[in-house]
Amino acid sequence: MTVRTRFAPSPTGLLHIGNARAALFNYLFARHHGGAFLLRIEDTDKARSTQHAVDVILDGMSWMGLDPDEAPVYQSTRQARHAEVAHALLEAGHAYRCYCTADELRIMREEAVAEGRAPRYDGRWRDRDPAEAPPGMPFTIRIKAPQEGETVVDDLVQGEVRVANVELDDMIILRADGTPTYQHAVVVDDHDMAITHVIRGDDHLTNSFRQSQIYAAMGWARPHFAHLPLIHGPDGAKLSKRHGAQSVVEFREQGYLPEALNNYLLRLGWGHGDAEILSRDEQIALFDLDGVGRSASRMDYVKLTHLNGVWLRQADDGRLAADVLQRLAGREGVLLDAVAEARILTLMPGLKERAKTLVELADSSAFLARSVPLPLDPKAQTQLSDSARIMLRDLAAELAPIEPFDAPEIDAALRRFAERTGMKLGHVAQPLRAAVTGSTMSPGIDVTLAALGRDETMARIGAVSRVGRIPYG
Repeated sequence: MTVRTRFAPSPTGLLHIGNARAALFNYLFARHHGGAFLLRIEDTDKARSTQHAVDVILDGMSWMGLDPDEAPVYQSTRQARHAEVAHALLEAGHAYRCYCTADELRIMREEAVAEGRAPRYDGRWRDRDPAEAPPGMPFTIRIKAPQEGETVVDDLVQGEVRVANVELDDMIILRADGTPTYQHAVVVDDHDMAITHVIRGDDHLTNSFRQSQIYAAMGWARPHFAHLPLIHGPDGAKLSKRHGAQSVVEFREQGYLPEALNNYLLRLGWGHGDAEILSRDEQIALFDLDGVGRSASRMDYVKLTHLNGVWLRQADDGRLAADVLQRLAGREGVLLDAVAEARILTLMPGLKERAKTLVELADSSAFLARSVPLPLDPKAQTQLSDSARIMLRDLAAELAPIEPFDAPEIDAALRRFAERTGMKLGHVAQPLRAAVTGSTMSPGIDVTLAALGRDETMARIGAVSRVGRIPYG
């Protein structure tokens, strides 16, 4: 058997992080078993489905590196096939026409609730002759659900799950307008796409019982089901805006790398010993459903951010520089010319050591693309006292003639200056850092000055220096 999995989102909103994890697990399971990973866009809800949402799904999956092995299937293009199967069930006696009006169904539900019963269809047209219906009366097609025994699902995550068939009513599979219901379309599509494993959130577990009825009525083999526990917020409540980002787009905008998000989602509800940092190849080699837990997972944004920092430090400098340039584009006071781009790329090895997100990385890189006078943050301003500014004027005279203007020569000059003036090296470096970066945080001051170059360094020191005889030693 060739394993075939699918991710089947509805394009009615953003790609939620829970759906993204389901897509990842489907992808990894298929790859682990040498199978195929497919994508189906379940866009039959025309009132809520949008092309923008479809684009967001495709873009998010591409960003996460979850590319399907075949062209996406759009459920809305298969309605004729869904109707064909519904009418085949009707002709075989496994389904029937229901002529109930909307008012009859409403009253049926209200009476059931009033009597403390579950609001299920009472089967009043199950064995009636369709000829009893008024001529031209619209009808739906309902499946004839078994009324005795149990439906059993041997779930690959949840274990064996049972439901008494008496609890399941005769659900509609084809509406009066000829469109399929979700439960019916999913079964037909999964069968026609030869899906062997349906891996999805456990909020779909009860759907498996209803969908099993269609498989049985058509004589089709059921796929293996695996229902993943949901992702909750850190407090155990349903994940919501108050917890933080919820969609793949939000995490990308907040500066997370796809490698980090994939790595984190994999470890959120799945485990393999103490393994934490796993490459895509390692994930494929290790992943299987026996490592998925049954309990709901909790988002830990602090852990995700830490993990993102780990992946940032491993990322290619050119790739990070390109992302930083995109994030800096359009910022006030930032000029992204070839000089600034070269500075950012040169200093990237040091910049990425201190950042945990791409947003932080862009913020810490901005000084490389600014012109004098630099904006100074509050901590930088405290470093630039009058005596510090005078000290920087004298330090500039020490730095200007060194040749070459590279990190080793700059470091040696700073040490000579500190020794000659009797100052600690940190008391020299911190005001200098404030002057050339506008902050008190940067990579090593020697590599920072080297990246800026001699002329820019002198200009930045000159912009804050003052003439005077205030002692600074």
